[in-house]
Amino acid sequence: QVQLVESGGGLVQAGGSLRLSCAASVSIFNMYNMGWYRQAPGKQRELVAIVTRGGVIDYADSVKGRFTISRDNAKKTVYLQMNSLKPEDTAVYYCNANWGTARDFWGQGTQVTVSS
Repeated sequence: QVQLVESGGGLVQAGGSLRLSCAASVSIFNMYNMGWYRQAPGKQRELVAIVTRGGVIDYADSVKGRFTISRDNAKKTVYLQMNSLKPEDTAVYYCNANWGTARDFWGQGTQVTVSS
């Protein structure tokens, strides 16, 4: 059973920073594309950032220049450094590990709240 455990969420003032971590219990972590998604109340879940198994990185336009995704294959962990946080970044953030249709896993989510 694959488990993804997120940590690092919390309450921060606008302009502040948080670093999310997602530790994965997968046997071949480096074969997975790893992503961070978020879901705000009343909204659909959206992609925030992704780092592929080949190291290709992409971001949602709304976070470009403020968020940085990275992965440590030795530690089987993916990170999301979030700077210059805005109230509109408030959401539950989810970690995703994907290696094709049959191998798609989600963490339980971590709450990020940005106060104005």
